[in-house]
Amino acid sequence: MKYMALYLMVGLALSAASYAAAEDATKDEQKLERTSTDVDEDAARPEGQKNVESQLKSEYKVDDARIQGLRDQKMGYGEISIALALASKLPGGITDANVAKIMAERNGPPKMGWGQVAKKNGTTVGKINGRVKGVDTAVRKHEKVEGKAHEKSEKSEHHDKAERAERSEKAERHEKSEHPKH
Repeated sequence: MKYMALYLMVGLALSAASYAAAEDATKDEQKLERTSTDVDEDAARPEGQKNVESQLKSEYKVDDARIQGLRDQKMGYGEISIALALASKLPGGITDANVAKIMAERNGPPKMGWGQVAKKNGTTVGKINGRVKGVDTAVRKHEKVEGKAHEKSEKSEHHDKAERAERSEKAERHEKSEHPKH
């Protein structure tokens, strides 16, 4: 009887720990999905697709053909970033075989969530999310810098036009004052 109570307590403790770990994994997967959606939203903005593709190429050292191959599989840019981040963790890094392996695990059978694919390949969703978040952050930073440069250019252009108009008005007034009417 004494051992039965001990087994029951150990079983309950393991169940609670397992539940907590599953809940954390779910939270991490939700964060990853949000970050993936953020990258897709980045791509939907004007010039966004170009900026996201540029950042994917820079972050993962891939070419246009690799990105287009994944886009042809009806993947969003966030999912592409996840797949590349996972493939980069495999021996040999991002190769055709490693990307195909990740996609085969994701698409099944049986279909796996990104968390399951990460765990199966010896990494965590948190580490993958860090890479995907890095892409999102870099794109937003680039857009912010581009936006400020564009805003500065517009202000400068507007200032130049106003200055030219002001000089033109002064010249007209100056001409009128030199030729008094009799």
